[in-house]
Amino acid sequence: MNDRSPSPRDLPRAQLLAERAFATLERFLHIESGSGIVLLVAAAIALLWANLPDNRSYYDLWHTPLTLGLGSFQFVQPLHFWINDALMTIFFLVVGMEIRREIHEGALSDPRQAALPIAAALGGVAVPACIYFALNHEPPGRDGWAVPTATDIAFAVGVLALLGRSIPGNVRVFLLTLAIIDDIVAVLIIALFYSGGLDYTGFLVIGAGVALVFSLQRMGIGSANAYVIPGAIVWIGLLKTGAHPTLAGVLLGLLTPVTSTPMRERPIDIVSRVANELDEKIAAEPGDAHQLGQPVKELRVAQREILPPVVRVQSALHPWVAYGIMPLFALANAGVSLSGVSIAATEPLWITAGIAVALCVGKPLGVFTISWLAVRLGLCRLPEGVTWPWVMLIGLLAGIGFTMSIFIAMLAFSDESHVGAAKIGVLIGSFAAGLLGLAWGFVLAARVRG
Repeated sequence: MNDRSPSPRDLPRAQLLAERAFATLERFLHIESGSGIVLLVAAAIALLWANLPDNRSYYDLWHTPLTLGLGSFQFVQPLHFWINDALMTIFFLVVGMEIRREIHEGALSDPRQAALPIAAALGGVAVPACIYFALNHEPPGRDGWAVPTATDIAFAVGVLALLGRSIPGNVRVFLLTLAIIDDIVAVLIIALFYSGGLDYTGFLVIGAGVALVFSLQRMGIGSANAYVIPGAIVWIGLLKTGAHPTLAGVLLGLLTPVTSTPMRERPIDIVSRVANELDEKIAAEPGDAHQLGQPVKELRVAQREILPPVVRVQSALHPWVAYGIMPLFALANAGVSLSGVSIAATEPLWITAGIAVALCVGKPLGVFTISWLAVRLGLCRLPEGVTWPWVMLIGLLAGIGFTMSIFIAMLAFSDESHVGAAKIGVLIGSFAAGLLGLAWGFVLAARVRG
């Protein structure tokens, strides 16, 4: 028997090239600035497409009906619905898991460590809302008060990553924690203010889905695929209540276990034992593959349980959300025909101005001011390595509202001209906040290097 391990030279050239390509792609998918760039490109394409002389194809595409049917049951909705109300549930699932992890072992697990980001996030929600409301205090414009309160994690962290390694680690932790708290507040705002009259019979369906989730967890079923049907039941229940169905993602994310399924042996011990057994069996009977089925199955289960579900599922979904769902959402929703928004009309103009100013001015003002007051009053202190100029940078980057802000805008307004005006305000405000944050960040990075 030849025991020589194959060398790279023994592999086909096409396989080697494919391995290198996939390794490069995997590295790119884990670059934080990469998802922000893809999101920006998708938004730019949507904006250009919607403003072409013949832009009917853009709107016709998203209104294409898609049918989900079984026998006589037919559920028909436009493509836009399936993106915003179905696929975005997966985005919110990842958000819910991030919140769950932070509460369990992250910055939100220690009240002393979380106090300053919480205060900063609340300031970053309250001040933009007040600025917007001051400029739009009459209905229906005032309904968009929550649009400039959200922070886009992908864009904000992506811009921060562009500034290089000179940024203190605690600045990134502060920004991430603030953005996650922003997400929590945004979810609560959607649930409380942007859900229609509730049909309470839907809560029975939600309860059935949640009970099924807990039952599967109690039975020790750790495969994520087993939770697709309970998740769908929760989603249908929320849709039936009148609340936004994407909130099902947050609920399921918060229910995701932070510890691995209990096993008779530690997963790492099972991996070691089964690997040795496989080695012995292959050495004894090298041509008999049938005997390897059960050990390989046991090995797969053990490998899966090395990571807790909240980490495993989030890691698996992150590339799909960052490079698939969010860019698709941007492509479907960032396309605003500028010819359809009249700057002569007072109300849409004030909606645009209110959102843009609230994002690029109100966000940094709220984050910085409330942080300063909290520290001044002795309620909390700045993290190590974080100075007030860095807090201002965090505030500027928090003004990048994009994904969640556009999402809330579509819930806040029913009139297309108001929705368009709100989207333009989000794009202008987020772009301005991103540019200001990038410029200020390069100044601070130069001081650190110099």
